[in-house]
Amino acid sequence: MDFIYVLLPLALLLGFIGLLAFMWTLKSGQYDDLDGAAWRAIMDDDQELNPNFKQPPKDENSPQAPVDKRETQA
Repeated sequence: MDFIYVLLPLALLLGFIGLLAFMWTLKSGQYDDLDGAAWRAIMDDDQELNPNFKQPPKDENSPQAPVDKRETQA
């Protein structure tokens, strides 16, 4: 039962530290642009990675996205 005297203040201290960290992230603007990171993850940056990349023609009748048929260099 003596361990409760150590664990309870420790749990309260850790909770308070977590609350302070959350308040700091709010104040520093971490949550201002929620959509930016999501769009950056799905943006097409193949041209930046490979300057020889050619975008395949888009076929509007195709039910699926065009397949990238780049040659692999050995």
